[in-house]
Amino acid sequence: MKLPLIAAAIALFALAGAASAEEHVVQMLNKGEKGSMVFQPAYVKAVPGDTIKFVPTDKSHNAESVKGMLPDGAEAFKGKASEEITVTMTKEGVYGVKCAPHYGMGMVALIVVGKPVNLDAAEAVKQTGKAKTVFAELFGEATKAASN
Repeated sequence: MKLPLIAAAIALFALAGAASAEEHVVQMLNKGEKGSMVFQPAYVKAVPGDTIKFVPTDKSHNAESVKGMLPDGAEAFKGKASEEITVTMTKEGVYGVKCAPHYGMGMVALIVVGKPVNLDAAEAVKQTGKAKTVFAELFGEATKAASN
């Protein structure tokens, strides 16, 4: 008789966890608060189970993971140009994101899910152009947040 109660409690707990997942909306813009060709916001703090919805507010943008800037076991993702993509954050760590057509112009973002367990490895990935400068600023935010 206790088994159904335990199963019901587990199911209720699972539903409560799913209901608490948050959706973070990131716009892909030609012009934003911090300049041109940007993700807004470019830095997102999330928890495992949250989703990130990348919205192409302006055309010709995509969102894709940066090779070497994902936590162990996390799946790489690649959205199509001018199309929305939603990614569920399953693993703790740092996720680097870029808009492939505008990467050299610094259109990058950083998502920190839970503890930034792969911060050093992600920060060590070689970047070029303005992406290098923008990622340096974003890693500064992540380091500051991790020390609090």
